[in-house]
Amino acid sequence: MPDNIWAAALFSVTPTIVVGLIFWFIVRAIIRADRTERAVFERIDAEERAAAAAEVETTVEATPGSASTPRRDA
Repeated sequence: MPDNIWAAALFSVTPTIVVGLIFWFIVRAIIRADRTERAVFERIDAEERAAAAAEVETTVEATPGSASTPRRDA
């Protein structure tokens, strides 16, 4: 144990600071990973929606008479 009062104070506070910094780095990494994952998921979702919209548009254009023929209800 250190004999000086300041060395003793530093000796007693250091473990708390180190554990706090480790916790802060871990939480920061988790938050950054979540943010990145959400951005990637949003990009993939936008691509899938665009592809689905293009597929629906292609299907409607390929169906003969679907756009110009009015629908008759029985």
